[in-house]
Amino acid sequence: MTSNLQGRFKGTSKGSRVATPRAGRSVSAAVVAPRPLSGSDGRTTIERTVAGLGYELVEIERAGRGLLRVTIDRRPGQVYASGDGEFVLVQDCEQVTRQLQFALEVEGVDYARLEVSSPGLDRPLKSEADFTRFSGQAVSLTLKLPFQGRKHYQGQLGGEPGAWTLTFGEPKATPQQLGFTFDEVREARLVPVLNFKGRAKTTAPAEQGESEE
Repeated sequence: MTSNLQGRFKGTSKGSRVATPRAGRSVSAAVVAPRPLSGSDGRTTIERTVAGLGYELVEIERAGRGLLRVTIDRRPGQVYASGDGEFVLVQDCEQVTRQLQFALEVEGVDYARLEVSSPGLDRPLKSEADFTRFSGQAVSLTLKLPFQGRKHYQGQLGGEPGAWTLTFGEPKATPQQLGFTFDEVREARLVPVLNFKGRAKTTAPAEQGESEE
Protein backbone atom coordinates (compact mmCIF):
# COMPACT_ATOMS: atom_id res chain seq x y z
CA MET A 1 0.00 0.00 0.00
CA THR A 2 1.41 3.36 -0.97
CA SER A 3 1.47 6.57 1.01
CA ASN A 4 -1.44 7.93 -0.99
CA LEU A 5 -3.72 6.59 1.74
CA GLN A 6 -2.77 9.65 3.78
CA GLY A 7 -5.63 12.11 4.12
CA ARG A 8 -8.32 9.70 2.99
CA PHE A 9 -10.37 9.99 6.17
CA LYS A 10 -13.21 12.47 5.94
CA GLY A 11 -16.41 13.12 7.85
CA THR A 12 -19.36 11.77 6.48
CA SER A 13 -21.59 -14.30 8.94
CA LYS A 14 -18.95 -21.82 9.24
CA GLY A 15 -20.09 -23.57 6.25
CA SER A 16 -20.74 -27.29 6.30
CA ARG A 17 -18.21 -29.60 4.73
CA VAL A 18 -18.30 -32.59 2.46
CA ALA A 19 -15.16 -34.51 3.32
CA THR A 20 -14.30 -37.40 1.02
CA PRO A 21 -11.37 -39.77 1.65
CA ARG A 22 -9.74 -40.93 -1.56
CA ALA A 23 -9.95 -44.68 -2.11
CA GLY A 24 -7.29 -46.70 -0.29
CA ARG A 25 -6.06 -43.92 1.97
CA SER A 26 -6.65 -43.22 5.64
CA VAL A 27 -6.43 -39.51 6.42
CA SER A 28 -6.60 -37.52 9.64
CA ALA A 29 -9.07 -34.64 9.79
CA ALA A 30 -6.43 -32.39 11.31
CA VAL A 31 -5.74 -29.26 9.27
CA VAL A 32 -2.42 -27.39 9.49
CA ALA A 33 -0.80 -24.49 7.64
CA PRO A 34 -3.10 -24.03 4.60
CA ARG A 35 -1.37 -22.82 1.44
CA PRO A 36 -2.80 -21.57 -1.87
CA LEU A 37 -3.21 -24.11 -4.66
CA SER A 38 -1.06 -23.41 -7.72
CA GLY A 39 -2.09 -24.01 -11.31
CA SER A 40 0.05 -27.15 -11.54
CA ASP A 41 -1.90 -28.62 -8.60
CA GLY A 42 -5.20 -28.68 -10.46
CA ARG A 43 -6.53 -25.16 -10.03
CA THR A 44 -7.62 -24.92 -13.65
CA THR A 45 -9.50 -28.22 -13.41
CA ILE A 46 -11.27 -27.12 -10.23
CA GLU A 47 -12.19 -23.71 -11.63
CA ARG A 48 -13.59 -25.26 -14.82
CA THR A 49 -15.55 -27.94 -12.96
CA VAL A 50 -17.11 -25.62 -10.39
CA ALA A 51 -18.05 -23.02 -13.02
CA GLY A 52 -19.50 -25.73 -15.27
CA LEU A 53 -21.90 -26.74 -12.49
CA GLY A 54 -23.09 -23.14 -12.12
CA TYR A 55 -21.33 -22.29 -8.86
CA GLU A 56 -18.81 -19.61 -7.97
CA LEU A 57 -15.36 -20.71 -6.82
CA VAL A 58 -14.51 -18.72 -3.70
CA GLU A 59 -11.27 -20.31 -2.52
CA ILE A 60 -8.92 -23.28 -3.01
CA GLU A 61 -6.41 -24.37 -0.37
CA ARG A 62 -3.98 -27.19 0.26
CA ALA A 63 -3.70 -28.15 3.92
CA GLY A 64 -1.84 -30.71 5.98
CA ARG A 65 -1.84 -34.46 5.24
CA GLY A 66 -3.13 -34.13 1.71
CA LEU A 67 -6.31 -32.17 2.40
CA LEU A 68 -7.64 -30.28 -0.62
CA ARG A 69 -10.25 -27.72 0.47
CA VAL A 70 -12.59 -26.10 -2.06
CA THR A 71 -15.06 -23.36 -1.07
CA ILE A 72 -18.03 -22.62 -3.32
CA ASP A 73 -20.92 -20.17 -3.41
CA ARG A 74 -24.16 -19.86 -5.33
CA ARG A 75 -24.43 -17.30 -8.11
CA PRO A 76 -27.17 -14.66 -7.82
CA GLY A 77 -30.12 -15.45 -10.08
CA GLN A 78 -28.95 -18.99 -10.84
CA VAL A 79 -31.52 -21.80 -10.59
CA TYR A 80 -30.30 -24.92 -8.76
CA ALA A 81 -31.86 -28.38 -8.72
CA SER A 82 -31.07 -28.65 -5.00
CA GLY A 83 -33.52 -25.87 -4.17
CA ASP A 84 -34.05 -22.13 -4.10
CA GLY A 85 -32.21 -19.60 -1.95
CA GLU A 86 -28.95 -17.71 -1.79
CA PHE A 87 -27.15 -20.08 0.58
CA VAL A 88 -25.16 -23.16 -0.39
CA LEU A 89 -26.86 -26.40 0.66
CA VAL A 90 -25.37 -29.73 1.64
CA GLN A 91 -26.70 -31.13 -1.64
CA ASP A 92 -24.70 -28.51 -3.56
CA CYS A 93 -21.51 -29.58 -1.79
CA GLU A 94 -22.25 -33.23 -2.53
CA GLN A 95 -22.81 -32.55 -6.22
CA VAL A 96 -19.59 -30.58 -6.60
CA THR A 97 -17.66 -33.20 -4.61
CA ARG A 98 -18.75 -36.02 -6.90
CA GLN A 99 -17.86 -34.10 -10.05
CA LEU A 100 -14.51 -32.94 -8.68
CA GLN A 101 -13.57 -36.48 -7.65
CA PHE A 102 -14.03 -37.59 -11.24
CA ALA A 103 -12.29 -34.57 -12.81
CA LEU A 104 -9.29 -34.65 -10.47
CA GLU A 105 -8.86 -38.40 -10.99
CA VAL A 106 -8.85 -37.92 -14.76
CA GLU A 107 -6.27 -35.13 -14.48
CA GLY A 108 -4.15 -37.14 -12.04
CA VAL A 109 -4.19 -34.42 -9.35
CA ASP A 110 -2.67 -35.73 -6.13
CA TYR A 111 -4.67 -35.35 -2.93
CA ALA A 112 -5.62 -37.51 0.03
CA ARG A 113 -8.91 -35.94 1.08
CA LEU A 114 -11.31 -33.59 -0.71
CA GLU A 115 -13.39 -31.12 1.25
CA VAL A 116 -16.07 -28.97 -0.41
CA SER A 117 -17.78 -26.35 1.75
CA SER A 118 -19.93 -23.25 1.72
CA PRO A 119 -18.23 -19.93 2.50
CA GLY A 120 -20.23 -19.38 5.69
CA LEU A 121 -21.72 -16.15 6.95
CA ASP A 122 -18.30 -14.48 7.15
CA ARG A 123 -17.65 -15.11 3.45
CA PRO A 124 -14.22 -13.95 2.24
CA LEU A 125 -14.16 -11.38 -0.55
CA LYS A 126 -11.46 -12.51 -2.95
CA SER A 127 -11.89 -10.27 -5.99
CA GLU A 128 -13.16 -6.89 -7.12
CA ALA A 129 -16.16 -8.75 -8.51
CA ASP A 130 -16.90 -9.84 -4.93
CA PHE A 131 -16.58 -6.22 -3.77
CA THR A 132 -19.07 -5.15 -6.44
CA ARG A 133 -21.49 -7.96 -5.56
CA PHE A 134 -21.48 -7.17 -1.84
CA SER A 135 -21.27 -3.38 -2.04
CA GLY A 136 -23.51 -1.83 0.62
CA GLN A 137 -22.99 -4.66 3.10
CA ALA A 138 -21.02 -4.72 6.35
CA VAL A 139 -17.42 -5.81 5.80
CA SER A 140 -14.40 -6.50 8.01
CA LEU A 141 -11.27 -5.21 6.29
CA THR A 142 -7.55 -5.74 6.93
CA LEU A 143 -5.06 -3.57 5.06
CA LYS A 144 -1.62 -4.76 3.98
CA LEU A 145 -0.04 -1.72 5.63
CA PRO A 146 -1.40 0.34 8.53
CA PHE A 147 -3.07 3.68 7.95
CA GLN A 148 -2.88 6.07 10.90
CA GLY A 149 -1.72 3.19 13.07
CA ARG A 150 -4.52 0.80 12.11
CA LYS A 151 -4.83 -2.15 9.76
CA HIS A 152 -8.25 -3.45 10.82
CA TYR A 153 -11.52 -1.69 9.97
CA GLN A 154 -15.19 -2.62 9.93
CA GLY A 155 -17.95 -0.75 8.19
CA GLN A 156 -20.16 -0.48 5.12
CA LEU A 157 -18.50 -1.23 1.81
CA GLY A 158 -19.08 1.19 -1.04
CA GLY A 159 -17.45 2.76 -4.06
CA GLU A 160 -16.41 1.09 -7.31
CA PRO A 161 -13.41 -0.75 -8.82
CA GLY A 162 -10.27 1.33 -8.28
CA ALA A 163 -11.93 3.57 -5.69
CA TRP A 164 -13.51 1.56 -2.88
CA THR A 165 -14.73 3.10 0.38
CA LEU A 166 -15.50 1.86 3.87
CA THR A 167 -17.85 3.99 5.98
CA PHE A 168 -17.68 3.49 9.73
CA GLY A 169 -17.92 5.23 13.11
CA GLU A 170 -19.48 5.11 16.53
CA PRO A 171 -23.30 5.30 16.80
CA LYS A 172 -24.59 8.89 16.77
CA ALA A 173 -21.11 10.15 15.82
CA THR A 174 -20.15 11.69 12.48
CA PRO A 175 -19.32 8.79 10.13
CA GLN A 176 -15.80 8.46 8.78
CA GLN A 177 -14.87 7.12 5.37
CA LEU A 178 -11.72 5.31 4.31
CA GLY A 179 -10.79 5.24 0.64
CA PHE A 180 -8.67 2.35 -0.65
CA THR A 181 -7.90 0.19 -3.66
CA PHE A 182 -8.25 -3.58 -3.93
CA ASP A 183 -4.46 -4.02 -4.07
CA GLU A 184 -4.14 -2.40 -0.63
CA VAL A 185 -6.32 -5.08 1.00
CA ARG A 186 -4.83 -8.12 2.74
CA GLU A 187 -8.16 -9.67 3.70
CA ALA A 188 -11.84 -8.77 3.53
CA ARG A 189 -14.83 -10.69 4.88
CA LEU A 190 -18.54 -10.13 5.26
CA VAL A 191 -19.66 -9.35 8.79
CA PRO A 192 -22.30 -11.94 9.78
CA VAL A 193 -25.77 -10.44 10.14
CA LEU A 194 -28.17 -12.94 11.68
CA ASN A 195 -31.74 -12.69 10.47
CA PHE A 196 -33.37 -15.96 11.42
CA LYS A 197 -36.76 -15.02 10.00
CA GLY A 198 -35.28 -14.14 6.64
CA ARG A 199 -33.13 -17.27 6.61
CA ALA A 200 -35.96 -19.75 7.23
CA LYS A 201 -35.91 -22.34 4.45
CA THR A 202 -37.53 -25.65 3.59
CA THR A 203 -34.05 -27.20 3.16
CA ALA A 204 -31.39 -26.57 5.79
CA PRO A 205 -28.51 -24.36 4.53
CA ALA A 206 -25.09 -25.94 4.41
CA GLU A 207 -23.72 -24.08 7.43
CA GLN A 208 -26.21 -25.96 9.63
CA GLY A 209 -24.97 -29.46 8.93
CA GLU A 210 -22.15 -31.66 7.70
CA SER A 211 -22.10 -34.32 5.05
CA GLU A 212 -19.41 -36.89 4.41
CA GLU A 213 -18.99 -39.53 1.75
